Amino acid sequence: MKKGEIYEGIIEKVEYPNKGLVYIDGQKVIVKNGIPGQKIRFMINKKRSGRAEGRLLEVLEKSPLETREPVCSVFPACGGCMYQTMPYEEQLKMKEEQVKELLDQALLSGGQADEEGNPDYCWEGIHGSPIEFGYRNKMEFSFGDEYKDGPLSLGLHKKGSTYDVLNTGDCKLVHEDMTKILNCVWEYFRDRGVSYYKKMQHIGYLRHLLLRRGVTTGEILVHVITTSQEEHDMEPLKEELLKLPLEGKIVGIMHIINDSLSDVVRSDETRILYGQDYFYETLLGLRFKISTFSFFQPNSLAAEVLYSIVRDYIGSTRDMEVFDLYSGTGTIAQLLAPVAKEVIGVEIVEEAVEAARENAARNGLTNCRFIAGDVLKVLDEVTEKPDVIVLDPPRDGIHPKALPKIIAYGVDHIVYISCKATSLARDLEAFLAAGYRVERACCVEQFCETVHIETICKLVHV
Repeated sequence: MKKGEIYEGIIEKVEYPNKGLVYIDGQKVIVKNGIPGQKIRFMINKKRSGRAEGRLLEVLEKSPLETREPVCSVFPACGGCMYQTMPYEEQLKMKEEQVKELLDQALLSGGQADEEGNPDYCWEGIHGSPIEFGYRNKMEFSFGDEYKDGPLSLGLHKKGSTYDVLNTGDCKLVHEDMTKILNCVWEYFRDRGVSYYKKMQHIGYLRHLLLRRGVTTGEILVHVITTSQEEHDMEPLKEELLKLPLEGKIVGIMHIINDSLSDVVRSDETRILYGQDYFYETLLGLRFKISTFSFFQPNSLAAEVLYSIVRDYIGSTRDMEVFDLYSGTGTIAQLLAPVAKEVIGVEIVEEAVEAARENAARNGLTNCRFIAGDVLKVLDEVTEKPDVIVLDPPRDGIHPKALPKIIAYGVDHIVYISCKATSLARDLEAFLAAGYRVERACCVEQFCETVHIETICKLVHV
């Protein structure tokens, strides 16, 4: 088997997060972006140290699991929601098996097994999202073209491509309000022949469209992100947006200037064209103010499921000192605060910390304190000692230098929320070695149709 060779085979299994396993003459090849049971054609693009990886070229035969028709016009070219042809129950079953296998391996290698040699913890299955489609409260769309020098497009990247952008005017991951706004913005700039930013040459104007919509409130923020290389009057666009027949309501329209060379959504300057730069969302009876760059769980209704389980895993916090590390806009901290002695949230994004403070005040909570900074550094400065720790780190997991500091507190209970199960499995090694054991664990589906899944673990000190 050599690089560049083309093979055909059947995807026997998909491991987390998106690794299809195909066997050719007994050798395993990892091919991403497939579904178990598909017969595929693929090209070997990596081969070293006995490991082979292939790039999917074509699906020759559907999987027996693919019993639904695609719900959007650009499937399967768009990589946004590759499992939409699988029944939702099958998606949940596959994701649950993927995560449980990872956790079982981590626990067994860490010595947490019963007398029969099985992982010794309570696995509590997977909790589905209350809604399967139209669930995302935030979406970033890119300006570009579908092919080199083609007409302006606005949507999501073509699967496996850094440059080609598909028009996704009927994306089913977002509410119809968002697709109406997307189509309005796309037509406005297309009809005027406005340029888009070319990442390699660093020239052009239009970069991204960032939309945020409260699922429970219907409040919408619209952000058009451009460079400063050109000037265009946004007033007519504002008027067109405000005339759209929406179920919700646009409460803010922003023009964000971003001259960064990297392909990220950030602000060098924000101009408010209409309304305000925040919206409100409610979770479990609490009201949260969310601004442009504040982290908030992307599926509000599934977040209620997630946080209810977190609250159950933590149990009573009466008169306890709680640390909420990687606290975002302080959602978990505020859900725990009513009966805790104090909750201290630590978050590196200053804007999110400001929002957390405002939200706590709005919800009448006086025993929440939020600190802006890197967990790695803040833990050296905080004098309080926690009784309980909640961890909700970014996808890469906990910084390896922060792990010993967290473990050194020796708290009886830690609840770890992970959006990348491989990072969680890696971090569990350190906790198990330090005398913790996983007592309970489960998954919560926040990203229907996609490869992602949230995992929650309760760790107890023994």
